[in-house]
Amino acid sequence: MEIVKPKLKKPPTSANDAASTLPLYCSAPSLEVRLEDFELYAIDRLRVLKGISDGLSRGKQPEEMEKLVDDLWKEHMGYPLRSEVTNKDIISHFVLRLVYCRTEELRKWFLSNEIVLFRYRFLILSHEAQRLLMAELDLPYKPVTTAEFEGVKEKLHLVARSIGPPKLTEFDTIFYKVPFEEVPELVAGRRVFIYKGYAYVAMKQVVSLVATQFRGLLSKALVLTNRKWTSTIREQEKDRLTPIVEALCTSYLGPDYSQPKEFAEVSIKDIDQVAKSSFPLCMRHLFEKLREDHHLKHGGRMQLGLFLKGVGLKLDDALAFWKAEFSQKVGAERFDKEYAYSIRHNYGREGKRTDYTPYSCQKIISSNPGVGDHHGCPYRHFSEENLKAALSKMGVNSGALENVMDKVRNRHYQLACTLTFESIHGSSNDAGINHPNQYFSDSHEIFKSKNNPSGQGEALGDR
Repeated sequence: MEIVKPKLKKPPTSANDAASTLPLYCSAPSLEVRLEDFELYAIDRLRVLKGISDGLSRGKQPEEMEKLVDDLWKEHMGYPLRSEVTNKDIISHFVLRLVYCRTEELRKWFLSNEIVLFRYRFLILSHEAQRLLMAELDLPYKPVTTAEFEGVKEKLHLVARSIGPPKLTEFDTIFYKVPFEEVPELVAGRRVFIYKGYAYVAMKQVVSLVATQFRGLLSKALVLTNRKWTSTIREQEKDRLTPIVEALCTSYLGPDYSQPKEFAEVSIKDIDQVAKSSFPLCMRHLFEKLREDHHLKHGGRMQLGLFLKGVGLKLDDALAFWKAEFSQKVGAERFDKEYAYSIRHNYGREGKRTDYTPYSCQKIISSNPGVGDHHGCPYRHFSEENLKAALSKMGVNSGALENVMDKVRNRHYQLACTLTFESIHGSSNDAGINHPNQYFSDSHEIFKSKNNPSGQGEALGDR
């Protein structure tokens, strides 16, 4: 795959072929890809995989996951030309393979979510497309004809009743004949009917077998890609692709919170009330430490300062707010000399005049606070005891608290924050929390609807 300025070259496949094919991604495509498409296609696929990861973390049932995957794919991986859908599919997979090959943790995340995507995409293929894909994997599976099925139907019913519900679903009427030595676990568990050396495997079991084969191919490919990336590609592309590849896995994919929503404004007199009601734990902790110690180190000042900017604290108010706190410890003169510049800088009034963006959850989670630092993600960086105490103080009830801690132990930090939000606000948040400013915005919308059910607007400070 070559990264160049010209547009993509279309592969010599028809639109119908493209629509019915599920790639196995055995080799990189012979395509020319524009640099912007290289990144944009990968981001779109990443939205799909992160949506799948969130769905699994929330414990969605198979039928819910099937709908979720279908919706995510349609929303993010579509293209006006059907043949280009295949291009986008293949290119985005290989880009993310580069992105996620670099550490064992990244490989594990990418592999598990790509397998789920593969499973549900395989399920919606036509029977002929499924058969062709199994042939491509060199799997010796033969579809059971209608006549054969009628002859062994009662035996299949007996097996089905012994391992699950008494009635076969329509899906379970599709079977494949598989050499019995290919499925020793199914044979040992008496979960298949065996006749003349063949195991009669239900379609839902075949999907698992096919996905296992694909997992093996992809797992091996990720290791080989990592070797190539480390030995040659990273250095060769250090000025072009490497910065993109190394940044993609921590990219924030949601709305831009560099500016507050229209008419949104937080004033100094309201900030304590708003902090208590609508700040996420990471920002609430920083805010309380600032009030307590009258100082924060650089990482904390950046994380909290940009967040406050994003929720609507104006520059003059921000300067007054920080000065009121810091002057109690360092004095007003030292504040003006050493700290005021960085606040104006964050608001784009100094230096390069860059309008800096508030930190996303991913950026905060990936930070590494040191001794005396208070920034970072409490769900990741707090001890279990301190986290439980902080969550109880926020108003998370005991039942929800254990669910939150379970997500933390499994390193689903953003989902833990989402469950915290839902417990405190008594309202579901299906989109999940991906940004502290999103937490604040969603919280404000809930309070606004409760306090103003007629739907008329109100300022943040009027709560």
